Amino acid sequence: MSAGALPPSLWAATAPPAPPTPPLAESRRADVLIVGGGFTGLSAALHLAEAGAQVCVLEAHEPGWGASGRNGGQVNPTLKHDPDELVRIFGAERAEPLIDAVSGSADLVFDLIARHGIDCQPVRNGWLQLSYSEKDVAGLHARAAQWARRGARTEALDRAAVAARLGTDTFAGGWLDGRAGGIQPLAYTRGLVRAAQGLGAAVHGGTEVTALERRGTHWHASTSTGASVTAEQVLIATNGYTGALWPGLKRTVLAANSFIVATEPLKGAAAHAILPRGETASTSQRLLLYFRKDAQGRLLMGGRGHFADPGGPADFAHLERSLELLFPQLGPLRYEYRWAGRIAVTRDFMPHVHTPAPGMTIALGYNGRGIALATSMGRHVAARMLDAGADFPYPVSPIRPIPLHGLQRFYIAGGVAWYSLLDRLS
Repeated sequence: MSAGALPPSLWAATAPPAPPTPPLAESRRADVLIVGGGFTGLSAALHLAEAGAQVCVLEAHEPGWGASGRNGGQVNPTLKHDPDELVRIFGAERAEPLIDAVSGSADLVFDLIARHGIDCQPVRNGWLQLSYSEKDVAGLHARAAQWARRGARTEALDRAAVAARLGTDTFAGGWLDGRAGGIQPLAYTRGLVRAAQGLGAAVHGGTEVTALERRGTHWHASTSTGASVTAEQVLIATNGYTGALWPGLKRTVLAANSFIVATEPLKGAAAHAILPRGETASTSQRLLLYFRKDAQGRLLMGGRGHFADPGGPADFAHLERSLELLFPQLGPLRYEYRWAGRIAVTRDFMPHVHTPAPGMTIALGYNGRGIALATSMGRHVAARMLDAGADFPYPVSPIRPIPLHGLQRFYIAGGVAWYSLLDRLS
């Protein structure tokens, strides 16, 4: 695989061709420099360009090379914390705008897809969150009620209702979030690139930002191509692939691997009985599993993997075993694709926004909900860059590195073992 090339995956194999994003060849000026060509950076670029700003996006690889092109394609407008918990944490005055922004994040994704004609196989039939345990179903129904009180279309589901939607009687119950849906995420990323370019934004792949320096009232970015960018403002949006560009930033998140497998397209009556309405789904356990069908009828299963990148098919055996236990009626399954990507997990399970210097904004840490949240974040960061007094719903915090971050592979391994034990006990 050449430097900057997309790793093999279902999405890389089936997405429309990428628009041209050549490396930065000549030094230039911009109103805003965006470091990172994923959902956050591209959403911000699109909204800034729409408002008339001169925008330059620099991506070290190809836009969508990171988690934006490798995730499960679920568009879920939620946080790890429920709305009432957010009110307890932040108080109603700060929490309610945040809840509104999160609740509307899927609307934003599907609106952008419609407005810009993005060919990414969008399906919006909801997300099922499921529990194996009867005692946990009440908590999921309470979550549904909290979002329903804020205008979301939700349904509380018992075992029979879940079985009818899912095609398995494994789960005790759950809830349906009608705001959610599924997309081809790399195709969506490439659609955002095209839309941003169409509005005048410059997007350059194969261009790593190697240094940022404040010079008077502007930022100067040195790059791997030798060309530079001078801009009034900078947005760093590198999420699970954050490096050493900004001091301490990499140590504020745990870069956890999420592994995914995809079967061959399923056929027959048993296949049609699985998720016949096209919902996406995930479990509510601590080490969750998430699954869905794609447009061709493949069944996808994702979940946590070990810290190291996968070395071969054996590293995905736990997901294949889970899928076959969940749907034994399908018999032995054949798998066409196996891949992995890194998500950024924060200590408080909240997206993080930092403004550590004049004209500098950093946004990262979506904890596995990046399609909806990062798209929303990009829009709101763009509005804040255009008008410092604009309402901004996401909390802004100092950069606080996680203690002993160098041991993160042991954190993750220990957390996986601990959560696995808790899941089995519950």
